[in-house]
Amino acid sequence: MTDWITVPVEPAFVRGAIDLERTGRGVLPHRLPAWVREQFPDPGLGMAEAQTSGVRVAFRTRATAVELETIPTRMAYQGAPPRPAGVYDLLVDGELTGRATVAGGNVHTVDMATGTAVTTAGPAGVARFTGLSGAMKDVEIWLPHTEMTELIALRADAPVEPAPADGRRVWLHHGSSISHGSNADRPRSTWPALAAARGGVELINLGFGGNALLDPFGARVMRDTAADLISVKIGINLVNTDLMRLRAFTPAVHGFLDTIREGHPSTPLLVVSPVLCPLQEDTPGPLAPEFDGQRLRFRAMGDPADVAAGRLTLTVIRAELARITARRAAGDPNLHHLDGRALYGEADFAELPLPDDLHPDTEGHRRIGERFGELVFGPGGPFEPTRGSM
Repeated sequence: MTDWITVPVEPAFVRGAIDLERTGRGVLPHRLPAWVREQFPDPGLGMAEAQTSGVRVAFRTRATAVELETIPTRMAYQGAPPRPAGVYDLLVDGELTGRATVAGGNVHTVDMATGTAVTTAGPAGVARFTGLSGAMKDVEIWLPHTEMTELIALRADAPVEPAPADGRRVWLHHGSSISHGSNADRPRSTWPALAAARGGVELINLGFGGNALLDPFGARVMRDTAADLISVKIGINLVNTDLMRLRAFTPAVHGFLDTIREGHPSTPLLVVSPVLCPLQEDTPGPLAPEFDGQRLRFRAMGDPADVAAGRLTLTVIRAELARITARRAAGDPNLHHLDGRALYGEADFAELPLPDDLHPDTEGHRRIGERFGELVFGPGGPFEPTRGSM
């Protein structure tokens, strides 16, 4: 029988979160601060920001067995098969060495036809890892990227202490569901996690499914968050929600970047336009979800003829982002632009099509992560280490 040492999950153990909410049993990581959640209590954004994409529990120990007790909240869709339990990835000294799932937890069921949702409470469960070396080591447990994860306790068969700072640069990234990790099979398979590993940086992932909408509070959060490198991936959610027209889009982008620059006047800042998505290249939104009994897909509802009146498509957004960043870069040498089709373009779509017509699968995430690592963190890229932190 294992002689466990139980440790409460204090802030010093949690990385990649913006805020920790104290609960009756533990802490709930958030990727937006409390003031945003109070100012804009939107259910969709609330669910997305509380899902722990890029969040991990990090510590140093000689333990050969470790377990993390949590209460996950999983998404489900009315009439659809149950989604697989979220994965907890174990890294030891930076190497992916194990995975686990947690039984039990809450289930948040959404009715796509009515837009209503109900949450059914469930018990806590445990992600357990055994057979580790008894040597002193740095351990990270990456939490499920598409589940809320209430952290109850960390247990080990030897003392644990928070992992020390290692001097790596901090990369702050904002984007949509693709940046959040939709359709990736585990937290370390999302493209930002893969790119962060390639770049040797600490990731703070502010990718929010369905909610990369140039919200002013999002820019203020990025302004106020310490970071050495910043990227914003803009476009797809603005099209598929049909949120604004070109006249509003251009000043909204300027305002978003202006706000970030208030807190990071010379930090390398990369603007990334959308990856290829044939569904919305030339057809405006909104998108309508369609469930055929086996899988969820999407259909664009807009009329391409309306582009002339200012409705947005991915093609329109890419051209405007290129124009905006070129103009701003004349006075901001640390501002950079990347066409998202360099990460995933027509040849990639032919080889690795989007399973639901909107999101890449795990292999698509791998392709995007590798390309971002090469183009952005690699030689000559805007986040190349030799450029240094500004």
